[in-house]
Amino acid sequence: MEPYSYSWLFIIGAITAFASGFGIGANDVSNSFSASIASKALSLKQACCIAIFTEFLGALLLGANTSETIGGGIIKLSLFQNRPELLILAMVCAMVVSTIWVLFASSRGWPVSTTHSIVGATIGVGVAAFGWEAIDWSFNGMGKIIASWFIAPIVSGVVASIVFLVTKYLVLEHRESSFQRSLMAVPIYLCIIVIINTFEIVYKGPSNLNLDNLKPYIIVSVIVGITIIFAIFGHFFYVQYLRRKILGKENGLRWYHVFVIPFIGERYENTADNAAENGIEKQERIEIEENEDVSSSLNTKKNIFQLYLAAIGKFAARSVNKEVADYKVQENKEMHDLAIKYDPDTESLYSFLQILTASFASFAHGSNDVSNAVGPFFIIYLTYHSGTVQLGETTTPIWILALGGLAIDLGLILYGYHVMRTLGNRITYQSPSRGFSLELGTSLTIVTASKLGLPISTTHCVTGATTAVGLCNGNAKAINWRLLGLCFFSWIITVPVVALLAGCIYSFAAHAPSQ
Repeated sequence: MEPYSYSWLFIIGAITAFASGFGIGANDVSNSFSASIASKALSLKQACCIAIFTEFLGALLLGANTSETIGGGIIKLSLFQNRPELLILAMVCAMVVSTIWVLFASSRGWPVSTTHSIVGATIGVGVAAFGWEAIDWSFNGMGKIIASWFIAPIVSGVVASIVFLVTKYLVLEHRESSFQRSLMAVPIYLCIIVIINTFEIVYKGPSNLNLDNLKPYIIVSVIVGITIIFAIFGHFFYVQYLRRKILGKENGLRWYHVFVIPFIGERYENTADNAAENGIEKQERIEIEENEDVSSSLNTKKNIFQLYLAAIGKFAARSVNKEVADYKVQENKEMHDLAIKYDPDTESLYSFLQILTASFASFAHGSNDVSNAVGPFFIIYLTYHSGTVQLGETTTPIWILALGGLAIDLGLILYGYHVMRTLGNRITYQSPSRGFSLELGTSLTIVTASKLGLPISTTHCVTGATTAVGLCNGNAKAINWRLLGLCFFSWIITVPVVALLAGCIYSFAAHAPSQ
């Protein structure tokens, strides 16, 4: 094949890859934030703002490893050497079917696995092209991918339950001192998150930076140095901020005050509600009330416009205002009542920690699931650019990873609320301490899998972690087993459905009459 031939197929592939990323954002990014939104640690707007950065960074820094597995680790690319254009067609068909299935499932609120979708579609086109021998069934091919689908949710559940049980018995059960104990644990939690993230980025970051060639003592020094910095920040800044914000009820503190908290005095908003408590005279309280009325009017006008989403249009603004935290809460009230409730102040502290773990989970998701969107397109790009099937090791270009990261962000903002409300409080009761535990367990599992090049299902991981943490209540009735059954059913049917459809479409296109 001549290089840059079949430009129309390349263009369709690029558009479909972006649409595939959109579908992943609509379906899978919600896995990272559904627990935080269900426990009300974050609003949907805040989750979208965080995901814009964390998903993008995860895709850029660690996404190349799994992209190369999805791209060439499923079917035997050597079979297409004599007809490179058929490889392009096969990848386009796989992405089209996978994207349609994921978007359809997202519109129904089904938490299907986007990993299953693209893997199943790739199997379908491979079998349609060259039969069952086209699939690499060895452990280095499909073997490790299939194994990871079953192992990952178990590992994620075990890690999440360990985190929650340690937190439960060392912190939450000591009701009189649980808040102080949780404050002591904050620097430890920060160090764990920083160590894992730093290790993965330094040890298996962008291939073009050759970070994995650094000597071990340099890697260890970097990790230890960064961890010490965050431990100091956690103890002297973040802990003090949380103490004043939660126990001190300093409602004038904003998130950016955490960086200067030791150097500022008390911060209380001058509202009419706390004016009397602070000894403000009656006339001054009247002035405050008048100012509040003016501010309220101005804020109401500001909120109408949704400035940071104006470029996306009215649909985006309407989507991010969807309320998901209270979705069908009354329907699950009996199940939620079976869960043990803990000290509200301690839970409030974990809501702040949960923001960190949700960001960590989102970073991990971007590093793993961007491959589902750009892996097949990576093969299309290589074949289109060279005119031959590339069988050696190649590096995914940064711009392709960026394309996938951008599409994922857009899908979350416009459509992600459908699945967020399914994986929120409907499986089990979510509190900040529980959400913190399951998000940490999920993200540890996903980032480790990304380092190993395993395209695991984040949907499986978060569902396994949610179920395991729910079982830690000590009552099996605290789990919505019916909903879990529906989730499992949607996972099971995904691979055969998309494989059959992708195979049929490829066969129709490849064998259609031509001049």
